[in-house]
Amino acid sequence: MVNIDKNKYMETMAIDNWVLACYADDVPENGGACVKLGNEQIAVFNFTRRNEWFATQNLCPHKQQMVLSRGMIGSTGEHCEPKVACPFHKNTFSLISGQCLTNEDLSIKTYAVKVEDGKVFIGL
Repeated sequence: MVNIDKNKYMETMAIDNWVLACYADDVPENGGACVKLGNEQIAVFNFTRRNEWFATQNLCPHKQQMVLSRGMIGSTGEHCEPKVACPFHKNTFSLISGQCLTNEDLSIKTYAVKVEDGKVFIGL
């Protein structure tokens, strides 16, 4: 898990519905990091193999644990849909829709992401 300096993010601010979540350098390539915005933990993923960024809730709905930012990311299916696998329970979620790909009763919240000038913004 990436440890993010909380003091570094005291400057968090809303910009036209976008909130500064972290700096791009804080999120490992082809991995994730957890960012706390208000009372919510958000998993931010830097999917460099696809040259894309994604964000989801950090809470795995299966056992109610804050672990998704530590999950493995990859692609699945005919359309190479980006996904994250819970590191504990192996349930797999679409990074686009949030739908669980291994258990239709589960889903997670997803967020829009944009990166500008080395800063990662989450659309809330």
